Amino acid sequence: MNKRALFVKTTIFVLFFLVLLRLVDLMLIKHAKLSRIARVQQTKEQEVLVRRGIIYDRKGRELAVNLERPSLYCDPKLIEEPGEFAQKVGGILKLDKRRLVKLLKGERRFAWIARKVSPEVASRIQSLRIEGMGMLPDTKRFYPKGKLAAHLLGFVDIDNKGLEGVERTYEDFLIADGGRVYITRDAKGNILYRGGNFESSGNSIVLTIDEGLQAIVEEEIDRAVRQWQASAATVIMMDPFTGEILALANRPTFDPNRPGRYRASSRRNRAITDLYEPGSTFKLVTATAALEEGVATLNTRFDCSDGYIEVGGKRIRDSHKHGILTLKEIIEKSSNVGAVKVALKLGPGRLYKYVKLYGFGEKTGIDLIGESPGIVKDPSQWSATTIGAMAIGYEVMVTPLQVLRAYAVVANGGYEIRPHVVSKVISPEGLLLKKNRGARGRRIISERTVRQLKVALRAVVSEDGTAPKASIPGNTVAGKTGTTRLVDKRTGRYSYRDFVSSFVGMVPVENPLFVMIVVIWRPERMYYGGEVAAPVFRAIAEKALAYRFIPREDRLKDTFLYVSSDENIMLKRMAVAEK
Repeated sequence: MNKRALFVKTTIFVLFFLVLLRLVDLMLIKHAKLSRIARVQQTKEQEVLVRRGIIYDRKGRELAVNLERPSLYCDPKLIEEPGEFAQKVGGILKLDKRRLVKLLKGERRFAWIARKVSPEVASRIQSLRIEGMGMLPDTKRFYPKGKLAAHLLGFVDIDNKGLEGVERTYEDFLIADGGRVYITRDAKGNILYRGGNFESSGNSIVLTIDEGLQAIVEEEIDRAVRQWQASAATVIMMDPFTGEILALANRPTFDPNRPGRYRASSRRNRAITDLYEPGSTFKLVTATAALEEGVATLNTRFDCSDGYIEVGGKRIRDSHKHGILTLKEIIEKSSNVGAVKVALKLGPGRLYKYVKLYGFGEKTGIDLIGESPGIVKDPSQWSATTIGAMAIGYEVMVTPLQVLRAYAVVANGGYEIRPHVVSKVISPEGLLLKKNRGARGRRIISERTVRQLKVALRAVVSEDGTAPKASIPGNTVAGKTGTTRLVDKRTGRYSYRDFVSSFVGMVPVENPLFVMIVVIWRPERMYYGGEVAAPVFRAIAEKALAYRFIPREDRLKDTFLYVSSDENIMLKRMAVAEK
C-alpha cells in the first residue's frame, strides 16, 4: 500500500511539474511569439477610404482639397452578356467597347471599370442595375486655383499618392495612418468590434506662400515670357529673416488637376532643379570675400581701362571700357575685368572659402523633393582659367534658389537661413503637430560687410548702374543683374544667341520685406539682365508692396516693429502720409 501510494503521488507530482514547465514555456518563453499569432488570427487589416489633408496658404485659403468621386468595378464572372454590358456602360463612360469586352475575359473576380467618376455619371450607371457591377466610395484630389503654385503643390496619382511637390514631401502627414484600420473577429471570421471608422482623414498643411503674392508673381512671369518669347522663367520671393517662401513660380507650367496632359519639362520645378551659370549675380561672392578678408574696401581702385584681362590664356572682356573703377563701381557697373582683378588678389583659397560659406555646391535644405546641390569644383580641380571665370559667375553651376539664399544673407544682416514652404501641420482635431519657425543659423558675414554690400548693391539700381529699371519710386531697392551665355549643345561652345537673364534684389534695403530673384531663359531680341529681368522685379515688387499695404518710404514719419498673427516678426511701417 505504501509503495502504491508513493507511486501515485510521484506520478501526480511529475505530471503537475510537466504542466508547470509547459505553462512557463507558453506564458514566459513563447509569450511574445504566441501573442503575435493571436493578434493575426483575431484581427484583420481593412483598407479604408483615405481623405488627404487639405493644403492651405498662409492665410487659410484652400489650395488642395478632396472631391467625392465614386469608382466603378465589376465581377467579370457575373457579367452574362459582355457585349451588351460594353454597349451600355461604354456609351455612358465614353470608353472603348472592345477594351471593356477584353476586360471581362479571364479568371479574375474583380476589375476596375472607371475610377473617380462624377456623381452624375455614377447615378446613370447605377440606374442600369447591372448584376455583378458596383461602386465604391472614393475621392479625387482637386486644386481649386488651377495652375496657381502648381510646382510647389505638386500632384497625386490615380490612387491619391503624392508624386511631386508638397504632396510628395509631406505624404506621410497628408494620409495620416496610411488608410488602414484593424477589426476584431471570432474564430469563424465574424466581426466583433471594428475599432474605428472605415474612413481616414489626413493632417492639413499650412504653406508659407501667400495666394495674393503668388497670383501677382504668376501674372508678371506670364507677361515677361510673352514679351521676350522666352523658353522658360523662374521667380522666387522669400522672407530673408525666416526663410519662408512667399511665392514661387516657373514657366512653362501645368495644371495639377490634369498633370498627365503636360510634358515632364513643364512639371519640373526649375527653381530648385535647373542649373545655370549665374554670371554677374555671383560677383556678390567676390565682393564679400574682398571686404571680409581686407583685400579691398568699397573705395579701393582697380584699373579696368584696357577693357579686357587675360587669365590662363583666355581673354575676359567688359561690354565697354570703364577706366579706373572702385570696388563699389565694379559692382555698380558689373565690370568683369574689375571682378577678375579682385579675385586674383584674393587667390583660389579665399575665393573658394566664401563660395562655400554662401552654401553654393550644397542643397539649401528646402522641404521639396528634387533639389540639386549645384556644381562647385574644389580648388585642386581648378584650371588656369577657373579663378577668373568663377569671379564673374562662370565655371560654377547653381539653382535660382541658391542665388536667392545668398542675397538673403545680405538682406537679413549676415545670417544663413534655410528656405521652407510649409509653415504648420495640423491634425484633423486641430492639434498642432509640426511648426517650422524658420530659425536663423550662424553668422556668415559681418555687419560691417553687410552695410558695405548694401551700398554697392543699391548703386546697381541707380541711373549709373546696370539696373535702373528695377528701381521703385519712393522705395529703396538693392540688387544685382546677371547675363550669362548658354552652352550650344551642338558645338560645345558658348552661344552668341542663347542667354540667361537674371536679377536678384531686396526691398526696402534697410529692412527688407522680401528678397526676390527673376531668371529668364533664352529671351529673344534682348538679353541683358537689366533690360529683361529687372523690369519684372520692379513690376512684382510694386504690386507686392501695395498688396501688403506698405507705404512709400519717402513719406514715412515713424517706424516700429510688431508681432503679427502668424507669429513671425514682420516689419510694418505705420505713418501718416505727408500732405
